[in-house]
Amino acid sequence: MSASIFIAELLGPVFVVVGIALMLREQTFRAILQDFIRSSALVYLAGFLGLISGLALVLTHNVWVFDWRVLITLIGWVAIIRAVVTVFAPQWIVALGSKLLDHRRIFLGAGVVDLIMGIVLSYFGYVT
Repeated sequence: MSASIFIAELLGPVFVVVGIALMLREQTFRAILQDFIRSSALVYLAGFLGLISGLALVLTHNVWVFDWRVLITLIGWVAIIRAVVTVFAPQWIVALGSKLLDHRRIFLGAGVVDLIMGIVLSYFGYVT
């Protein structure tokens, strides 16, 4: 269980900070996303780094149990899947990014989801 606690302590605050930033700095993240989808190099780099991160997470923590620890495993697998799509079909990522820019509250929604995940992970990492 110590790997689960360590990863929760690591990822929890990251998700909390990113969640709050997404909610409070929507225009900043909108500009970042616009720049990101214009750069093929950044899209590829994000896919490459996402693949490394996702694989590291899954290789360290591939725990399929019906409790909070499965959240860490799911984050790793989602990172791998998203990274593979990014590397092999970057046009899908660019199209999705363009569509996200059209939605007014997408950053608020993403921020809320990140904040909740961060609070859950931080709770189980630091409190329990």
